[in-house]
Amino acid sequence: MSTETAREGPEIPVAPPEAVLPAVRAPADLAWTIVQMRAGERITVNEGLIAAYQAASSPHSIRALKSDVEAFDAWCRRNNRIALPATPETVADYLDARAGKGSRPASLSRYKASIAKIHQLLELKDPTPAPLVKLRLQTVRREKGAAQKQARPLRFKGPVRDVERDKARGLNIRALLESCGEDLPGLRDRALLSAAYDTGLRASELVAVAIEHIEEAIDPEARLLQILRHKGDQDGEGATAYLSPRTVAAIAAWTEAAGITTGPLFRRVQVRRYKARAAVRGRPIDSISGRETWDLRKTLSKPAVKARVEYDIGTVALHPGSIGLIFRSIIGRAFDRGALPDLTADDLARLLKGISAHSTRIGLNQDLFASGEDLAGIMDALRWKSPRMPLAYNRNLAAEQGAAGRLMAKIG
Repeated sequence: MSTETAREGPEIPVAPPEAVLPAVRAPADLAWTIVQMRAGERITVNEGLIAAYQAASSPHSIRALKSDVEAFDAWCRRNNRIALPATPETVADYLDARAGKGSRPASLSRYKASIAKIHQLLELKDPTPAPLVKLRLQTVRREKGAAQKQARPLRFKGPVRDVERDKARGLNIRALLESCGEDLPGLRDRALLSAAYDTGLRASELVAVAIEHIEEAIDPEARLLQILRHKGDQDGEGATAYLSPRTVAAIAAWTEAAGITTGPLFRRVQVRRYKARAAVRGRPIDSISGRETWDLRKTLSKPAVKARVEYDIGTVALHPGSIGLIFRSIIGRAFDRGALPDLTADDLARLLKGISAHSTRIGLNQDLFASGEDLAGIMDALRWKSPRMPLAYNRNLAAEQGAAGRLMAKIG
């Protein structure tokens, strides 16, 4: 696709209604994604504004915006619509189409925000505040409900009422930690799960942890984790999380065994397993037939070889997308080892469907609530900027431990 260069930056050429441009492998630069979009008029891209947005935004936000606008542009091409500038009718129809494919209201709101953002960055009129768009979204919310599907919590003692006195039951962090093996994958998984619960870090924040971020605490057996940046910290002010002695011991065991002294804390562990081989006695030379390949090595004996396992430790951090998979693997192995005795195979299959990298964050949130911490303390511990999400995560516990729940427990 040809583009013209203006003083401010490249122009997005007009795409005729019947034009379908060939797919182009887009680089990471957001400006390149923008100039590939289907435009109904010539639009000058202010590269300085785009660069300023990218510099001020997190990589995750930029990837999400790119993904959203590429999906919107692809839909516009398939349906003979113009993506830039989009009309309210086009935006409303696109959101309806995504809702028809199962997108929830929260996802539709994100798509709407991305369309608005790309128009703002190109200094075009934003079509998303139009009444038509708002009414269509309200229709979807009324039909589907606005509640988001919540990840299943991983609480330290499981679904207990008293986090201090009750015995652990069901799916619980304590049993999972105890069931982790003493090999390198087990040591890594124990440290990862324990740190994830202590800190309530999101997947992207958890994999960003480095050895250099861990500092001494007043308690000689505990440590403090410096979080350089998190989702609610757009200005990079940073935050501090507490690492319990349990987690400190798990991290020490993992780093010592893996030989990690600097850099990313949580890394890939590649496992290579070799089967045992029995000893092989060499053959007499006169037993080698002329009809087989002549090889004097056939006369040599081979000693028995024991089964062995070799590990390869990666040099870079785990991918955020691997955290949920690791958590589910830990749970599956714990069940196979009998560490979750009050769960059936059907229970396990049902529970695993809800486990994600967010499960430890929700579990910590609920345990703090169950232990009597107030909302301000929970928000501070989990670095929430708004009370909306911690209240949503504690909705079920609040119902059970609220006035009605306490009354029903008394009257039976």
